[in-house]
Amino acid sequence: MSEGLIKMWIALSAIGLMFIAVMAISFSRLKLNGFIKRIVAVFAYTCMITAGLLIMYVVFSGPVPE
Repeated sequence: MSEGLIKMWIALSAIGLMFIAVMAISFSRLKLNGFIKRIVAVFAYTCMITAGLLIMYVVFSGPVPE
């Protein structure tokens, strides 16, 4: 696999993690209570932070040589 294709998959996985984070935090705020709510919220924020780090890697690693 080329470097550009690997970066594409990394970016796509980051977008997927962001989607999971939004769904999880919405679910935890609207449907859950107590300890489970906190666990799901921590999972969601962990996904969001991981996605942000992956996107930063893709953006700051620069263009792919041809």
